[in-house]
Amino acid sequence: MLGQQKISAYTPTLEELKCWGESFEKLMKCAGGRKLFREFLRSEYSEENMLFWLACEELKTENNPELVEEKARVIYEDYISILSPKEVSLDSRVREVINRNMVEPTPHTFDEAQLQIFTLMHRDSYPRFLNSQMYKRLLQQYQST
Repeated sequence: MLGQQKISAYTPTLEELKCWGESFEKLMKCAGGRKLFREFLRSEYSEENMLFWLACEELKTENNPELVEEKARVIYEDYISILSPKEVSLDSRVREVINRNMVEPTPHTFDEAQLQIFTLMHRDSYPRFLNSQMYKRLLQQYQST
């Protein structure tokens, strides 16, 4: 089993697979696409990027100020803190913005960081995902039927 990539129990349709190959945005809008891409990121030891992005999406839906502050602190500790094993790669300017925003966190405290990680996944991981055995194997399942 070592070295083999596990294919998700979720089996996307051919239309979904093709759609995900058209754009990163379409992949990220689909729960099944995000799940498969997350599995791919896990195989590349960069799953924290997707986890951070998802946590930011969840934070944006929160209206309760106390919960916003609590969730923002958890996101900071899990993904921004240099002490975290799941720290995401952000430039120093964005880190400074986050540190200022953490004085009074809002649902949009991490917007710049989220965009930076989205862009990183889009430019770096997404092309490798499209060329991965995981993605190609799923496409081949439809081509051989």
